[in-house]
Amino acid sequence: MARKRHTYLMKVGTHKYNDQLLLCYSPVTDRCMIKVAINGYGTIGKRVADAVAAQKDMKVIGVSKTRPSAEAFVAKSRNFPLYIADISKKSPFEALKLPISGSVEEMIKQADVVVDATPGGVGEKNKPLYEKMGVKALFQGGEEHELTGFSFCSDCNYREAIDRQFVRVVSCNTTGLCRVIKSMDTAYGVKRVRAVMVRRGSDPGEVKRGPIDAVVLDPITIPSHHGPDVQTVLPHIPIVTMAMVVPTTFMHMHAVQMELARPATREGVLEVFRRHPRIGLIGKGTGIGSTAELKEYVMDLGRPRSDLWENGIFEGSVTVIDNDLYLFQAIHQEADVVVENVDAIRAVSGVVKEPDVSIRMTNEALGFKPLR
Repeated sequence: MARKRHTYLMKVGTHKYNDQLLLCYSPVTDRCMIKVAINGYGTIGKRVADAVAAQKDMKVIGVSKTRPSAEAFVAKSRNFPLYIADISKKSPFEALKLPISGSVEEMIKQADVVVDATPGGVGEKNKPLYEKMGVKALFQGGEEHELTGFSFCSDCNYREAIDRQFVRVVSCNTTGLCRVIKSMDTAYGVKRVRAVMVRRGSDPGEVKRGPIDAVVLDPITIPSHHGPDVQTVLPHIPIVTMAMVVPTTFMHMHAVQMELARPATREGVLEVFRRHPRIGLIGKGTGIGSTAELKEYVMDLGRPRSDLWENGIFEGSVTVIDNDLYLFQAIHQEADVVVENVDAIRAVSGVVKEPDVSIRMTNEALGFKPLR
């Protein structure tokens, strides 16, 4: 059983946010904040921690590492309390002047929600601990859907996640597919989807995979796992996906084809994308035609860590032929799930009931406006 909600759900007043009545948070204390623990402070965890810290209704109460690393020094610079799984192994941290606040169990005791950002498969091992301690937890797309029985995408099934103890935030590729498919399904209806995933070989900071010189089918069989994963969120959408891995680190690229149920025009489709809070359009005038150029563009715009939280749809690729829609979209594997985790925290906490309200709160706290 999940623990009872803490005082952040106590009604200490109300205010309106975009015409939605919300609980009022105290301006002088943090007792009404959602207390969030980040278990695993790596590629995703460090980004989620920064995004949570930017929210007015959330507080990072701790992050965890298994060993000293560059990220541990980043956590220290952010003033995030640092916790470790085995408290007997704190000496290497302390020798580097990295103070340890306690064990992971001690961190979880303080939390309302744990974001498990550990490597794929580790979250499954951690789940019994969360169950034992009665804390709500979010898992990442590296875990199987069956671990929680519920996979999350903010503008697809936010309401169904409200008050759940365990939620899986789907992977970067699935998030990107769900956003664009849901937008078209709402506007025109989607009869079927075919998509090819051209996946990055590794994240920029990874060296363990070494240099590669190949295009690897991932897998050889069809469909790839991405289509069935989309159907954990949008079960009514027929979709077949194919995937390959290429020697790059910046982003994934999707070639997407959708058969729409109702007539559409290119300009009508573009207008739907322009209105979406997490779909960006890369204009022809930018001259951008690659993920490398897109990453540098976002860096030049001053985004934290050069992160692209939105789908990067190449405007020039958007084509409608009869009832078929075609497009290319870039998906930043390190970033697009970060904002989804923040929304999922609000959903499982039960504080904000409407997805559009949470999405706006998350985006505004980060100063995030999609590319146009």
